[in-house]
Amino acid sequence: MARAGLTTDRVVRAAAELADEAGFGNVTVSALARRFGVKDASLYSHVRGVADLRTRVALFAAEEKTERITAAVAGRAGRDALVAFADAYRRYALEHPGRYAATQLPLDPETAAASVGYRRAVETTYAMLRGYHLREPDLTDAVRLLRSTFHGFVSLEAQGGFGHPREVTASWGRIVESLHRTLENWPASGAPGDG
Repeated sequence: MARAGLTTDRVVRAAAELADEAGFGNVTVSALARRFGVKDASLYSHVRGVADLRTRVALFAAEEKTERITAAVAGRAGRDALVAFADAYRRYALEHPGRYAATQLPLDPETAAASVGYRRAVETTYAMLRGYHLREPDLTDAVRLLRSTFHGFVSLEAQGGFGHPREVTASWGRIVESLHRTLENWPASGAPGDG
């Protein structure tokens, strides 16, 4: 029988907090059981094991991050939407490093497709990019550009990878502005150098 007071939601939220405090790689059933002051077995009525626990944290974090980004871009278009999107993404990654790391966990396609957070992340990103009038396959290429740029920057920033005295936020602003200009002037598929 499950210990009174423990629910799957409470277990996942505690695991997300643990991820931020100790790192996503340190989220285990044993570490979580210690946090609750229970034996590992008490958690197995809520999660099937460490892989299931980490997947649940990834799904939780994806939904949380997407809600923030969606709220930030609501009612905006073009450059304003891109800046709001980028800033919300960066803030989430810096405020919740373990949860952010969880959102990078590769999920099987069925799990990702069933996830509200992952589905809405795709929808929000594509909706934000509509202001740039991109069509496929350019839209997918633009999404990949944004994701790789944002992820690369926040990962380096979180690890203290920017040692130059220039203010990191100033560089971030310039990079986002450069992305805006790139998106405004995106070469259509079939242009020289494509493929």
